[in-house]
Amino acid sequence: MKKLYAILLATIALQLSGCATTTKDSVSGVKRSQFMLLPAASIDKMSAQAYTQTIKEAEGKKTLNADKAQLERVRTISNRLIAQVGVFRPDATKWAWEVNVEKNDQLNAYCMPGGKIMVLSGMMDKLKATDDELGAVIGHEIAHALREHGRERMSQAYVQQFGLQALAAFVTKGAAGGAIMQGAGMGSQLFFALPNGREQEREADKMGLELAARAGYNPDAAVTLWEKMSAMNTGAPPEFFSTHPASANRIADLKALTPKVRPLYEAAKKGTAK
Repeated sequence: MKKLYAILLATIALQLSGCATTTKDSVSGVKRSQFMLLPAASIDKMSAQAYTQTIKEAEGKKTLNADKAQLERVRTISNRLIAQVGVFRPDATKWAWEVNVEKNDQLNAYCMPGGKIMVLSGMMDKLKATDDELGAVIGHEIAHALREHGRERMSQAYVQQFGLQALAAFVTKGAAGGAIMQGAGMGSQLFFALPNGREQEREADKMGLELAARAGYNPDAAVTLWEKMSAMNTGAPPEFFSTHPASANRIADLKALTPKVRPLYEAAKKGTAK
């Protein structure tokens, strides 16, 4: 009984010590407390390794940065967005950011922990995304990285896999060392295998919209982007059966936030944004 009590106390202590918000509050109003168990440095290292492997595989298939005009376009847009990340977290301005494009018909893009961005060419070739729309989607993905949603998902997966005893041992610096490394070893796999939760997606929508507006990209483009995405994904499941917000709900939320970030966009267009 005493052992169980000690485990429960240690678990509570771990949960309290692992809760934090990764970004500063701003216009978009994202300030939820997050459960962060795994060290950020470990997650960033694993993500960098996974990204490097992705780059090598794309190079082998000759699909990496095959269209130089697309690459220049995506890097120009991404760099404008990256220039604004200090609003949410100053340390992110020092991340080792990388931006690449892979020739792939899928409508997708991602930003791994630590600032490793990949945009698939389907966003341009099939979706015909405008610069403003690309600003919206890349801003959304950067927001995931700023909020460290990948580390949050991995931390939650660690809890689910190893349970109370491992958590207690971790707090007391006991036998969980091997387990934590085993859990962390799943990192790159978990990043792609575990989808973002609905609340994480909503946070990325909000912060991404603000980030794009601050970079001088029209916030209305986030709505047209998701309208296009919705039109090309008619078989998508209802929100209840999906971790992603339904397109109609997502569009409604973006429309509601747009008036708040529009002054940032207008200031950026005038060159007066700070």
